[in-house]
Amino acid sequence: MIRTPLIQRVSQALARGSGVRESFEAQLSRFLDLVEQAVLTGDTAWIEPILFDWAKAPTETDLEQGQYHVAFLMNRIISLTIEVAREMLDEREALELIATVTPVYTYGLEMVTRYEMETRVAHITSEMSTLHQKMEQLNRSKSSFISVAAHELKTPLTLIEGYSAMMTDLALSAQQAGMGELLEGVNTGIIRLRQIVDDIIDVSLIDNQLLALNLQPLQIGQLLNLLGGELRGSIDARKQLFEIKDFEGSRAWIYADPGRVHQALGNILSNAIKFTPDEGRITVDGRALPGFLEVTITDTGIGISLEDQALIFEKFGQLGRAELHSSGKTKFKGGGPGLGLAIARGIVQAHGGSLWVESKGYDEQALYGCTFHILLPSRTGPDDARFARLFENLESKTETYGQEENRTDHPTA
Repeated sequence: MIRTPLIQRVSQALARGSGVRESFEAQLSRFLDLVEQAVLTGDTAWIEPILFDWAKAPTETDLEQGQYHVAFLMNRIISLTIEVAREMLDEREALELIATVTPVYTYGLEMVTRYEMETRVAHITSEMSTLHQKMEQLNRSKSSFISVAAHELKTPLTLIEGYSAMMTDLALSAQQAGMGELLEGVNTGIIRLRQIVDDIIDVSLIDNQLLALNLQPLQIGQLLNLLGGELRGSIDARKQLFEIKDFEGSRAWIYADPGRVHQALGNILSNAIKFTPDEGRITVDGRALPGFLEVTITDTGIGISLEDQALIFEKFGQLGRAELHSSGKTKFKGGGPGLGLAIARGIVQAHGGSLWVESKGYDEQALYGCTFHILLPSRTGPDDARFARLFENLESKTETYGQEENRTDHPTA
């Protein structure tokens, strides 16, 4: 007798909007059907399935804010049932109805309170586990940074100290003829040290989403040819075969940051040179895809194991002991701070693209090699609407924090 008015009263009190109210009323009608079955059979378990579904369906926002919506709903159903019964039934009928449904309602309220609490505890446990994993990762990164920084900064600093000592001796003995060569050595050490420091700054900008992009028209093919010329000395020294193919889209004009794309591709190419043995082959190819331009860099190097293919893109990623490798940008299996590929990935992702690697595995005899895939959006203008949202967050953070200061490689990048 009070079923329809009760559904309407609860729906009007709790549901907003006709579409939401219609769905809510259907759920409420199902709930009351189960309440009737529980009353007729004397088994309160009839209402468990629907309340379990309600209690197990909170949003992440609800969980984070500690909201308990189903317990609130049950309390409102109880209070509105009493209210409607008093309005539409005489006193005896109202008391009988309330006395009949109260045990079922009470059981339901206890059940959803328990379910919601369990869900909340599970959410907090998951959050704590995630936080614990992040803290462990942070501690590992800090330890790796100390180890790598100590090793990598030691090489250029030792170089500077050595040449400085020799220059001092020459100056004292008035033998000035070799001073230019020694000063060049000092400059080499300074440049290497600056590169390491610049890489650390870039990683910091990427981590804080403050990497500013200066979008300009560019041709990927032209940029690749420029990089090929810059790396020619290292390639020739290693007696490697280097080929840049004229692929579809390589001559198309797209909007990107030339400096940053040059940096990203340069890091990946340097990585390929470093982990490809002498007389190996490095091939640059690509293709045009709907909305994107893909560049592939394939080498015949030592490859990388499947389990390490994600690690190489993490900052300070080192797959070997830092103190056991030599430092160098293109020396075979040369070491580094482990930032090159992390920076490359951050730059590509800042453009709205993607970077990943494929390799059958790591083997210095079989030389499985690997292929890096660089996917860049083929933006046709600086105000391309597809990318407007991508940079909104970056621009707001840049305004807040101020102006910019400015490897998946193999064992290290």
